Amino acid sequence: MSLSSIKLIAFDLDGTLLDSVPDLAVAADQAVQELGFPSVTEEQVRDYVGNGADILIGRALSQNLTVDPELSEETRSKARILFDDFYEQGGHKLSHLYPSVKETLAELDKAGFTMALVTNKPSKFVPDVLAQHDIAKYFVDVIGGDSFPEKKPNPMALNWLLEKHELKADEMLMVGDSSNDIKAAKNANCHSFGLTYGYNHGEPISVSNPDYVADDISQLLEVVLVSA
Repeated sequence: MSLSSIKLIAFDLDGTLLDSVPDLAVAADQAVQELGFPSVTEEQVRDYVGNGADILIGRALSQNLTVDPELSEETRSKARILFDDFYEQGGHKLSHLYPSVKETLAELDKAGFTMALVTNKPSKFVPDVLAQHDIAKYFVDVIGGDSFPEKKPNPMALNWLLEKHELKADEMLMVGDSSNDIKAAKNANCHSFGLTYGYNHGEPISVSNPDYVADDISQLLEVVLVSA
């Protein structure tokens, strides 16, 4: 498949560019324990992330990928507020970029690609995280999980990018680590690049049938630069 038409590359954040689970796990654990629920581990939270903070905290309270329908909205709402507070207080000190991320973004920027960030992470946390790791400068658009009425896998954010930049669907590539990223790309009829190392609820990213599967984000360069 030729990607010679690609002009815009949209990236997911958590699990794709940034391993944020250590900080998310601490905040989730503090929040659920504050409400008298059992502790959650980092290993559990690795499976719980990817669908936004509301789902994450619901799963942490439920100790399960399926949120307990018996959980009251009041409990989930209190836990979410606590989670946000603890996450902010932690200062994202345990999070780190995956290997090759900065070098890959720099090469793509040098090659003239337009880049955007499309994450299900709450918008208010995104600017600080990007600034902390010195990658904010690479993205012309930063879309958080609450920027639009629907999150990925809904294609709303990707469709907005296509419209804003006056592009056709085959001129955009979505790079992510979860089925939500790949489904969003398919729903927007654009190309998809799946990474094997992130958070996908224990399921191989290949199951979602992205156009490309890679173990390292630097392999993206081989695809788009060779094709360009």
